[in-house]
Amino acid sequence: MSVDRRQVLLLTGAALLSGRAAWSESTAAASTMLTRKIPSSGEAIPVIGLGTSGAFDVGDSADERAAVEEVLRLFFAGGATLIDTAPSYRRAEGVIGDLVARIEPARGFLATKVSARGKDAGLEQIRNSFKVLRRDVIDLMQIHSLSDWQTHSATLRDMKGQGKFRYIGITHSSTSAHAELESVLRADKWDWVQLNYSIETRAAEDRLLPLAAEKGVAVMVNRPFEDGAIFERVSGKPLPDWAKDFDCASWGQYFLKYELSHPAVTCVIPATARPKHMADNLAAGKGRLPDAKLRTEMVKYFESVI
Repeated sequence: MSVDRRQVLLLTGAALLSGRAAWSESTAAASTMLTRKIPSSGEAIPVIGLGTSGAFDVGDSADERAAVEEVLRLFFAGGATLIDTAPSYRRAEGVIGDLVARIEPARGFLATKVSARGKDAGLEQIRNSFKVLRRDVIDLMQIHSLSDWQTHSATLRDMKGQGKFRYIGITHSSTSAHAELESVLRADKWDWVQLNYSIETRAAEDRLLPLAAEKGVAVMVNRPFEDGAIFERVSGKPLPDWAKDFDCASWGQYFLKYELSHPAVTCVIPATARPKHMADNLAAGKGRLPDAKLRTEMVKYFESVI
């Protein structure tokens, strides 16, 4: 992040305690994580997931991995399961494979991606993902940023039919790709779509989110914090008093609860390598969510303070 989110949380009265020990597993698991059903199967998935781009691109030593290991321990203790990664995230995919195998090998819902161009290159990339994730079956394989999607669509469907993937999906992280995402969603059946959506960038509300609901496609939200830039906009600004009406104690929770309160959204995947941020993110998936009226007020208030 380009701004220290810890400072923002303190300014908004999140009452965070200092030190890693303050965020114990019992604290993270203090209440039940909300879940949403994956439309194609009815399987319930916790609404808070974990992104790994940048955050989990760390080295092999215990010291280099200490923070992200603590993040994963808090993540699982808090009732979350879905972790999103990709071969293009450098070392992140392998780090996830190593740590999940040690911490919670049976609980992680692992999502990764294929981005290489061409069938053979794509298959090679997929084979490597099985290896580094240490899985015989990958929960969700996605086509990354629609890269060569027609070619990979056939591969993914064939491998899903063989039982190698539980779900398949498509992704993009830019509003400029929404029109293409829409056409691909209409072209064939998908289990998941991953897209960018935040209280600041709400374009997905116009067509993509309603379409996903219509087609029965689960929605994974990326860039919920605008890569951290959204915290700069509200730095030093107080939360509204009525945020407590939906159990919100920080700006991070404010943003995540806005996204999660859209009925088409299945989960959000904020990336972090900091245990305190992980604990704060988990809290957004617990307690009450804003209703339609409060969602409107949330946007108005956000726009009034930035």
